[in-house]
Amino acid sequence: MASLFTSFLLTLCLFVIPSLSSDPDPLQDFCVGDLRASPSINGFPCKSSVSASDFFFSGLGGPLNTSNPNGVAISPANVLTFPGLNTLGVSMNNVEFAPGGVNPPHSHPRASEAGVVIEGSVFVGFLTTNNSLFSKVINAGEMFVVPRGLVHFQWNVGKGKARLITAFNSQLPGAVVLPSTLFGSVPEIPNAVLTKTFRTDDATVNNLKSKFAV
Repeated sequence: MASLFTSFLLTLCLFVIPSLSSDPDPLQDFCVGDLRASPSINGFPCKSSVSASDFFFSGLGGPLNTSNPNGVAISPANVLTFPGLNTLGVSMNNVEFAPGGVNPPHSHPRASEAGVVIEGSVFVGFLTTNNSLFSKVINAGEMFVVPRGLVHFQWNVGKGKARLITAFNSQLPGAVVLPSTLFGSVPEIPNAVLTKTFRTDDATVNNLKSKFAV
C-alpha cells in the first residue's frame, strides 16, 4: 500500500508541477522557430539552419503611431516577430502612449508581466480575483509587475507622450482585451447576455458593439 501511495504521489507531481510554470523548459541550447510550420505544445519546430541574425531584433524602437481611439501603440517582440525566442519562455513589448492614451483593461493568460517606464508618467493598475485594485503613478526609471492572468491597464497621466518596455515569462503571452473581447467577438456574444451582465439595454450594447466591430 505504501509503495502504491508513493507511486501515486510521483505521478501527481509529474502532472501538476509542470503546470505551475509558464512555457515548458527548452531541451536544447536554442531552437529558432520555423514560422512556416505549425506550432506544437512547446512552440514552433526548429529551423534547420540558423545565423547570428536570428538572435537579434530591432523592432522595439519607435516612434510608433498612436493616432487611434485609445492613443496607444504596441510593438511586440514575441516568437511571431522574433523567432529566436522560440522555446525560451521570454518576450517583450514596446508600448507608447499619446497624451491621455490608455492601454485598456486586458490580461495575459500565459504570462506574468514586468515593465519599466522609459518616458513620461503612467498610472498602472491591476485587479485581483476579489476585485481589489492595486495601482500607482510611476515615472521614468520605475518598474511595475502584474501577476499572471490578472486584468490590468496603463494610462498616460503626463502632459507629453509616455513609453514602457514590458517583459513576459512566455514566448507568446497572449492578450485578452476586455472591450474588444466582449463587444467585438465573432460571432457576437448575444445581447441578452451583455444587457443582463452590465445591467443595461439593447441600445447601449448595440452602440458599444458598433465601436468594436471587426
